[in-house]
Amino acid sequence: MATKKEQAVDMIATFQEFKETKNIDRTTMVSVLEESFRKVIAGMFGSDDNYDVIVNPDKGDCEIHRTREVVEDGEVEDPNRQISLSDAKKVEEDYEVGEEVSEVVHFEDFGRRAILNLRQTLASKILDLEHDNLYNKYKDRVGDVVAAEVYQVWKRETLLVDEDNNELLLPKNEQIPGDFFRKGETARAVVLRVDNANNNPKIILSRTSPAFLERLLEAEVPEINDGLITIKKIARIPGERAKVAVESYDDRIDPVGACVGVKGSRVRGIVRELHNENIDVVNYSSNIEVFIRRALSPANVSSIELDPANHKANVYLEPDQVSLAIGKGGTNIKLACMLTEYTIDVFRNIDENEQEDDVLLDDFSDEIDQWVIDAIKAIGLDTAKAVLGASRNMLIEKADLEEDTVDEVFSILNAEFEKE
Repeated sequence: MATKKEQAVDMIATFQEFKETKNIDRTTMVSVLEESFRKVIAGMFGSDDNYDVIVNPDKGDCEIHRTREVVEDGEVEDPNRQISLSDAKKVEEDYEVGEEVSEVVHFEDFGRRAILNLRQTLASKILDLEHDNLYNKYKDRVGDVVAAEVYQVWKRETLLVDEDNNELLLPKNEQIPGDFFRKGETARAVVLRVDNANNNPKIILSRTSPAFLERLLEAEVPEINDGLITIKKIARIPGERAKVAVESYDDRIDPVGACVGVKGSRVRGIVRELHNENIDVVNYSSNIEVFIRRALSPANVSSIELDPANHKANVYLEPDQVSLAIGKGGTNIKLACMLTEYTIDVFRNIDENEQEDDVLLDDFSDEIDQWVIDAIKAIGLDTAKAVLGASRNMLIEKADLEEDTVDEVFSILNAEFEKE
């Protein structure tokens, strides 16, 4: 069995360990220590209402005073709440039956088990405090950029630690394709959300969120930070391309030029951070037709048919503008749809003479699978000659078709005009 001296050493160690715990202010520390002592005492005696606990964190100890009622000798039923008259007189000679005696008790006298319970209670409360501190630190920082040190890289996520050694998680699906982290280096990301299930907060970061690009632009473009230019909308395909719609409240300021900078100086660093993600900045317009035209840049749109009720738009372009509107792998039109929140269908303008000799793709449904026809029409090619005028690679990449399928389509369409 441990001696009282050993138990006292345990008490000092318990205090020292708690005093060195990070991010806990003195008032909170005293409150938690007192609460922990009371919880252990209540667990031993069923109640702590006849105890006063005074914590001395600087000295590494506490004073515990117990109050008991004086009863006649031989009538003590509860030694924790009652004291015999003869024992009371040992404390002070003039005590009488019915009075209350307050005396100092030493926590180590309660035994080693009580000290172990105190350490466990404190450990639990320290963990709760750390969780509360972490949650309170980040709950209002959603959308802010943080820079943290890479601590561990796993297959599905990367663990980072901030300046207070708090753990932050960057899931794989929130990383930009091409992200590669090494332990010890600093990584930047935006706080995506703070999960707090069962008071166990998890700080989730993101580098693919539009908010990350927005914060980077705010840092690089003073006019945005000063409120002279507003970012109205951002659409991203992380690591590939992004479109940013901006608006200026000062007619003297060109929002696109201010964001891009001279020879792209203001976005150059951002592009590097995002692994060469191309950033297109366009002027925002509340006129949806104008906005769609700008969103489809660098293509020049001939005309637009709008269906505002269903958020749909049919866009007509000259043949040489179709591929520009769609973009490599369909990225340009995909981003335009995301930016404008409209479903955009691209159509190729055909002059009357050409149209007379042409054949609609739908007329080949008995020879070409309908899903193949739909895939080709989705990239703005809806007639036989329009398809034959497109490159083989364009159909493979933008319509996402197999090489054999494209070759078969070309063969069927060519055979139609050979007949004539």
